[in-house]
Amino acid sequence: MMTAKNKSKEHSKNNAQTLTVAIEKGENEQRRLAEAQFSPDVLNTLTTQTFTKTLFGEIDFTQAVAVMKEKTEKIIAGDLNELESTLTSQVVSLNAIFNTLARKAAHSEFLNQMEANMRLALKAQAQCARTVEVLAAIKNPPIVYAKQANIAAGHQQINNGNPSIPHAPARKTKNSSNELLNEDSHAVLDTGRAVETGGINQKVATVEIFDGR
Repeated sequence: MMTAKNKSKEHSKNNAQTLTVAIEKGENEQRRLAEAQFSPDVLNTLTTQTFTKTLFGEIDFTQAVAVMKEKTEKIIAGDLNELESTLTSQVVSLNAIFNTLARKAAHSEFLNQMEANMRLALKAQAQCARTVEVLAAIKNPPIVYAKQANIAAGHQQINNGNPSIPHAPARKTKNSSNELLNEDSHAVLDTGRAVETGGINQKVATVEIFDGR
């Protein structure tokens, strides 16, 4: 007979593998579930849990997706603090991998073992250097220099050189783009039906998550 304590554990385990999706009023349930299924936040959370469950065990999947979404929204909004922290930590990790494999290569008994370990060590070193470059570009973005662009309709005279040297007046060119702006091209663009705002959440659908085991 299952006790109340065991029931609670079983219920918690089942919830950890379930994604709760809110369905708003008038929204197609199947489409909403499909959007959740193909969401980058959902897919990457599932992949992350696959690799980290041995360390942390089962974590509520709905809450994990919410955390992933918060992290991505911060970066999209321009807050790169966590991204910089991630890259910096990876530089340290890749450097540790390089040194571990390099030492392993130095103590290899056979030549093929030494070559394999050294090749992997140099790959880790190259990836470490690449990560440092990306991090440096984030901290100090490169300056882009653009040449002056002078665009005007009708007569124009641009003196970018010595002002004492006279220049011939610019020829008046026929602006074909202006001729296309007749009365017909000012017609109102029909964007289709008006967009209706969603109402309060009416129901909740669940998606069972399978890890392939």
